[in-house]
Amino acid sequence: MFGVIKHKTQSIRPAFSAIRQFSSAAKEITVREALNTALDEEMSADPKVFLMGEEVGEYQGAYKISKGLLEKYGPERVLDTPITEAGFAGIGVGAAYYGLRPVVEFMTFNFSMQAIDHIINSAAKSNYMSAGQISVPIVFRGPNGAAAGVGAQHSQCYASWYASCPGLKVLSPYSSEDARGLLKAAIRDPDPVVFLENELLYGESFPVSAEALDSSFCLPIGKAKIEREGKDVTITAYSKMVGYALKAAETLAKEGISAEVINLRSIRPLDRSTINTSVRKTNRLVTVEEGFPQHGVGAEICTSVIEESFGYLDAPVERIAGADVPMPYAANLERLAVPQIEDIVRAAKRACHRSVPLAAAA
Repeated sequence: MFGVIKHKTQSIRPAFSAIRQFSSAAKEITVREALNTALDEEMSADPKVFLMGEEVGEYQGAYKISKGLLEKYGPERVLDTPITEAGFAGIGVGAAYYGLRPVVEFMTFNFSMQAIDHIINSAAKSNYMSAGQISVPIVFRGPNGAAAGVGAQHSQCYASWYASCPGLKVLSPYSSEDARGLLKAAIRDPDPVVFLENELLYGESFPVSAEALDSSFCLPIGKAKIEREGKDVTITAYSKMVGYALKAAETLAKEGISAEVINLRSIRPLDRSTINTSVRKTNRLVTVEEGFPQHGVGAEICTSVIEESFGYLDAPVERIAGADVPMPYAANLERLAVPQIEDIVRAAKRACHRSVPLAAAA
């Protein structure tokens, strides 16, 4: 299994790609293809990288993210595991201690609850507790948050859970470019990374530039992306909610409200500078997330803005989050439990003082 440790250490690749000249022509690929090609290229470039998890090999992944990798790299580097998250997460951390670069796939991040002791106590804290003598270059990846009709135990968002822990980096891609660039960055990083994907985005296609398709492409960890510029209100979001925020911005534009949409990309470290710079321009903020509202990512963003940019706010911060209940199974209740585009539109209007107060409408 660990025969790859015998390979000589290769030269360290850059954390993100150097400036090159590329054609501006873009092609569309799905998020699934973006993740698959990123894994393939990183495994090809570094023999210390290997993938392990339930059904990642023979079945080619529950969501076909690892399609073709077993045939190309063999069972030493694409390992099917038993249904024991605590077991294979621990094996992965141990391999990382010895210089390998494991990518551990959870069929859903809800199952990472079985392995959370290894993620937090074994992976996140070891570098600090060893005074920097032990690095843990491991990636924990898989679908996170709500899908459709899978009930409370398979629908939770773990962004704020893992982002509260020092020693972890937490990434959450939206587009195909995000998925490629951030997964490559996660695999190359010397620290443990929690990589939160979204099941409903796997089949979505996004335009990808020639630069992003180059094997050297990599996105910096800790840097957000302004997906749409605006001047009236800032909307922050991550993962699937970025798409909702962009659609809300289109609706708002028809009513004369110019919304700036920030794709967080990185939950920890959080790009506070980009968020605060935007708020100081727009003077209003709406945070959007699928997770529970209490102690959420939006709450942390609100605190950052209150601490650094309070004097620039012209309206109270609006938080849009999932309902403070376990996810219902019934489709009609499930829709009510997760943020919708119209929720974001209403919040932005309130921030811009364009809506009728609830008391007046009663």
